Amino acid sequence: MTTPASPDHAEPWYLLGAGNMGLLAAHYLQRAGFTVIALRRDATPRLERTLILPNGDRVPVQLLCERAPPAKGAKPRQDPRALSNDSKTDASGIPPADVAGLSRAGPAPTRPAPPIRRLVVACKAPFSAAALDGLPLAPDATVLRLQNGLGSLDGLLPDGARMIEVVSASAVKRDGDAHRVVAENDTWMGESIAAVAPAAGAPAAGAPAEPPTWFCPLTEHWPKLHWPDDFHHRQWRKLIGNAVINPLTGLHDVPNGRIFQDPALAGEAEQLAREADRVFTALDPTWPGDSLTGVRALAEATAGNTSSMRADMQAGALTEIDAINGWLLRQAEALDIDLPTHRRIVAAVQARHTEL
Repeated sequence: MTTPASPDHAEPWYLLGAGNMGLLAAHYLQRAGFTVIALRRDATPRLERTLILPNGDRVPVQLLCERAPPAKGAKPRQDPRALSNDSKTDASGIPPADVAGLSRAGPAPTRPAPPIRRLVVACKAPFSAAALDGLPLAPDATVLRLQNGLGSLDGLLPDGARMIEVVSASAVKRDGDAHRVVAENDTWMGESIAAVAPAAGAPAAGAPAEPPTWFCPLTEHWPKLHWPDDFHHRQWRKLIGNAVINPLTGLHDVPNGRIFQDPALAGEAEQLAREADRVFTALDPTWPGDSLTGVRALAEATAGNTSSMRADMQAGALTEIDAINGWLLRQAEALDIDLPTHRRIVAAVQARHTEL
């Protein structure tokens, strides 16, 4: 069994994006004995937050910080679109110095010369490039991508990096200065697979990759963590849920459950789900389709919730539409498939961006 003194624990995990889900991942990694260091672009030396677990226990999360290299052409970020869903994280995915709960005991140390070999990317998808800019990633770095949508790290990592996708059904929300874990549900990890190539017409083939050596020990401390053979199907199911629920609730400013209570919204939801199923069936003939049933169940189970895209639009923040519905449009274009409803939805959300 892996212990904190084992070779697997010699390399720390670096964290980009200390928001709700990033902090929960850091908590699980620390419970497993790993060192987690928050990367920041200011001089804050230590991050101190509180997680409220579903049973009511309040768990302190303390992270050392290291100062990331400044992004090229970096300018002060005053635009509200640079904020994360909880309005406490700048566009680099790194909380600003004036956030409550941060120590100001001295400057954070500058990133040492050795390259980063393990990285968790949990910032909002649109800010991935800014967050990664200038980071000294090792050529063979392992990167956990804990973000909505797909494709947000394409072209941003070294060629030899191993990117592991993380899909979580857990829910965390801000509760004053704390982060309340609403539910600890299943989390799935899996190897990133190539998207369809324009001339290929099929996803990359091959047997599912084996999990890294640190994965099995981590399952003892990260509740309901899995490495399934059908990972990409699970990832796609979450993407469709986001692609239907998020933009409709954002554009119409309604909670999740309203979608299937309103006939007009329900009709749009059906079209969005059907178009997405066409793409995934073309990518993988084993895709079961009929995604609308799962989307409806998700909307009903979270009926009173505010989707992340609705929250972004209420806050005047940049949304993740490009990594969700936009990703589907790019795959459809490569497959010569028309998605008129998704095109219209993306255009409507992007029009809101131009108004900011």
